[in-house]
Amino acid sequence: MGKIEQRLKELDIVLPRPPKAVANYISGVKVGEILYVSGTIGTIPGPDDEDMLPYKGKLGKELSIEEGYQSARLVAINHLAMIKAVIGDLDNVVRIVKMVGYINAAPGFKDAPKVLNGASDLFVQVFGEDRGRHARAALYQNELTIDAPVENEITVQVKP
Repeated sequence: MGKIEQRLKELDIVLPRPPKAVANYISGVKVGEILYVSGTIGTIPGPDDEDMLPYKGKLGKELSIEEGYQSARLVAINHLAMIKAVIGDLDNVVRIVKMVGYINAAPGFKDAPKVLNGASDLFVQVFGEDRGRHARAALYQNELTIDAPVENEITVQVKP
């Protein structure tokens, strides 16, 4: 078992299968040492292996900052599953480079950075400060796919 898999075990995180693509795209594209990971939402596999969304709605209306934080954390867990599916071993991650987060926000909601910390904090917990901290943008959206509260895309540096 690799170091990152061991760390996930310590954090009591079991990676799900990667979310199923809903259109004509793949989980990620590796170009040299850069892995561009597709945007995803905070789904979990359901009883019939369908993707289920445990948190739904707009931040600042149906959902609290804490619920958004937990949704963003699920997004990051899905991203780890997607990275593993593309490169095979999470120990080959050199660092999380950048995250772009999209927040399904009600008018007047201004706490997207607090919501996105759910993903950022998880990456730091898993990879440590040097490898897990990343550049980031938080964008407010009027709507997201299937009323998801958060969608993120990430860029990762991987071993050649």
